[in-house]
Amino acid sequence: MRWGVCAWDSDLTGGLFPGGDGFARMGGSLLEAGVERWFVVEVVMDWRANLIEDDAGVRDVLTRSRRVAVLGIRPESHAHKPAHSVPAYLAKHGYDIVPVPVHGETEPILGRPVYRAVADIPGPVDLVQVFRRPEDIDAHVSDLLAKKPHAVWFQLGIRNDAAAEQLARAGIRVVQDRCMKVELARLSQERELSGASPS
Repeated sequence: MRWGVCAWDSDLTGGLFPGGDGFARMGGSLLEAGVERWFVVEVVMDWRANLIEDDAGVRDVLTRSRRVAVLGIRPESHAHKPAHSVPAYLAKHGYDIVPVPVHGETEPILGRPVYRAVADIPGPVDLVQVFRRPEDIDAHVSDLLAKKPHAVWFQLGIRNDAAAEQLARAGIRVVQDRCMKVELARLSQERELSGASPS
């Protein structure tokens, strides 16, 4: 977001001007060299900036996340399914996985206690990884909004633009239709090639 000063030579008392990912709302003024200069008192973010589509944004979400709730995770008896193998991969790479199964599981998964809803998880959650059919995500939106993680990630093959918009408007970053395992492997490879140490 860019903060700045907007110079108008009219008698306008307020307005909006573009600034990076959104708009800056103007208010107040001062007279400088005979020109009335308005200054920023509020920044209005464009919710679309929270819809992460580019590789750089995906990398940023991965780098900033550490505690990951997995909505729709499967137990070890379904180890062949992505809803288990992907969070298991994340756990091996240092992520703190919090299981939120939706198929009636009550026993620990990946050695961690399970929760019935994302909002039931104590403490902050950086990211919620979602393994649900697109048409089933709507039923979880209120739960996600109640917890308000920094980001929500719809796994590869999962896209629900309406739900993504609701989350984005609430200030939650959203990644859709990407495999977190693949993206993390790519990030790790980039770090190896650059000689950077893992975060």
